[in-house]
Amino acid sequence: MNRSVLFVCDPLKDFRTYKDTTFAMMRECQRRGIEIYATELHELRAQRSSTGSVLEVFAHQIRIDNPEAPLWWVEDAAHWQPALHFDVILMRKDPPFDGRYLVATQMLEIAQRQGVRVLNCPTALRNHGEKIAALEFPEFTPETLVSADLRSLKEFAVHHQKIVIKPLDAMGGMGVFVLAATDPNLPSAMELLTEHGQRQIVMQRYLPEIREGDKRIIVIDGTPVEFALARIPPEGQSRGNLAAGGRGVARPLSPRDRDIAIAVGARLAPRGLMLLGLDVIGDCLTEINVTSPTGFQEITAQSGIDVAQLFMEAALPS
Repeated sequence: MNRSVLFVCDPLKDFRTYKDTTFAMMRECQRRGIEIYATELHELRAQRSSTGSVLEVFAHQIRIDNPEAPLWWVEDAAHWQPALHFDVILMRKDPPFDGRYLVATQMLEIAQRQGVRVLNCPTALRNHGEKIAALEFPEFTPETLVSADLRSLKEFAVHHQKIVIKPLDAMGGMGVFVLAATDPNLPSAMELLTEHGQRQIVMQRYLPEIREGDKRIIVIDGTPVEFALARIPPEGQSRGNLAAGGRGVARPLSPRDRDIAIAVGARLAPRGLMLLGLDVIGDCLTEINVTSPTGFQEITAQSGIDVAQLFMEAALPS
């Protein structure tokens, strides 16, 4: 019987196949002769049966046909299947981590109880907010405040003079501001992101090393990939995110990068976080991405390290 992998992901039509990490995983599955299935959050259903609670999935069996075409896949079949049909379920839905995402993790936990391998672990996804998880490693992180209190945020900004503020549940550089404490836009930005003091946000000391790139370090089952992707901001800007126009340059890990990655991986891999995307600016860990870390294709193209192959070997051990 052929092995099969289910990808819980965004709509296939929205994939940018030339850089999408989930696509790279699918392509590696196809190379290995593994059946590929895709589904979206609304295509999960859970119910009580005579033998207990079960998860079922409206799964689309696909094949990669022409990666260059807008319709890059061929769908062979689509129907409801028990989660037990799949050897591995990969949770690859991009943020925001909203109510729909939360419910999906709860439903995927049913599959996990049935014995299906779900990566990353649904419980661990809920327990490790991407903007907060780095606080578990204060020896590596810059000064950080997570708060909705406008007075506390203002005091933090005044103390550090230049800060970065960002929402807790976004991605790709959305909602990120770099501001001086004296900037007249600071109060408005804080009010906007906190919804007038009702919603926690992240504020960090500004790290001038961002000019050299925001490094994405991939950690697979506790082991770092030996090249990071430095995402360098466009001239005159402060966001290196590729989705915000940053330029990606693969670089060998520095000794500090490796120390951070090994320490974080050693602690989080046993919790079921097999795939991590660490964001490091200079010598500081700023975020731990666990929902759908990216960067595989850029690192592979520039370093020769096949990151998707490394990941699938760990996710589907022979």
